[in-house]
Amino acid sequence: MKKTFLGLIMLLIGAQCSLAQNTPAEQEVIDLSKDKWQWMADKNADKLATLFDEKAVFVHMGGSWGTEQELNIIKSGGIWYKQADIHEVSVKIIDNTAILLNRITLIAVVGGNEVTNPFMVTEVYVKQNGSWKLGSLSFTKLLTPGDR
Repeated sequence: MKKTFLGLIMLLIGAQCSLAQNTPAEQEVIDLSKDKWQWMADKNADKLATLFDEKAVFVHMGGSWGTEQELNIIKSGGIWYKQADIHEVSVKIIDNTAILLNRITLIAVVGGNEVTNPFMVTEVYVKQNGSWKLGSLSFTKLLTPGDR
């Protein structure tokens, strides 16, 4: 009886672990997203320029704009994405489009003031000529118990 019960537990754990695995394409997008957060922290506009599609859109708490303005804001330090602590990540791929969700705590410097906010960030990537390009980056502020 103990062996059967133990065997069942091991089977369930193994099944759960296998469900949590990502496909190679999903992992590629997850890794690219992690790289993007580091490039943003480093203010590496050149690397970001190769990742961002020229027609990409960026949605922030203070407005929305395109690639050129986002890169200029990063270069100038208007927004410094100082540190993104990633708590959860998921990705779904539909044909040549990847939709990635990151639940993060973002430490940023905005207009010279350091702020910390919890966000659900939606990133949309499109595969073009064999490489992923960011088409949309959207920040949704999450409510915390003190916000209600």
